[in-house]
Amino acid sequence: PVLAAEAVPPVAIAKPAKKLEPRPIPPLAPLDRRARRDVARGLQPLDGRIDLHGLRQAEAHRALLEFLYAMHHRGAKLTLVITGKGGGLDARGEERGVLRRLVPHWLADPALRTIVLGYEPSAPGHGGEGALYVRLRRARKA
Repeated sequence: PVLAAEAVPPVAIAKPAKKLEPRPIPPLAPLDRRARRDVARGLQPLDGRIDLHGLRQAEAHRALLEFLYAMHHRGAKLTLVITGKGGGLDARGEERGVLRRLVPHWLADPALRTIVLGYEPSAPGHGGEGALYVRLRRARKA
C-alpha cells in the first residue's frame, strides 16, 4: 500500500544547539601611575600580603592559591606577594629564585585569571623585584 503525503506526519528538524564558547580572558591590567605612586608611598594600603620565602614550589603554589582565593572572598583589591629575589645556588646546589620566575606564570594561569586582574613588580619599599603587587577582581555577589 502507498501512503499519501497527507498521512505522513511532518518531521521536526532539530536545530543545532548553540555552541557555548568560553568567555575570552581579558588582558592583565597593571596599576595606573597614580595608584602605583600611592601604594609605594603608603597612601593606599595593601589588603594583604604573603611571603613565600623558604617554601618549595608545590607548597608555595598551594599557599598562593589559598591566599588569593581567601583575599578575593574577603573583597580585597590589592595584595603583595613576596617571592624573594633569588640568585645563585643554595646549599644543595639547586638554583635559587625559582618562585620569582614561577609566580607570574601561576598568576597568568586561566584558573587564577578569574580572580586576578593584574600584577606587576612592587616598589622598592615593598621588596622591589622580589615582590609583586597583585590586583584582584571584585567578588561577584550571588
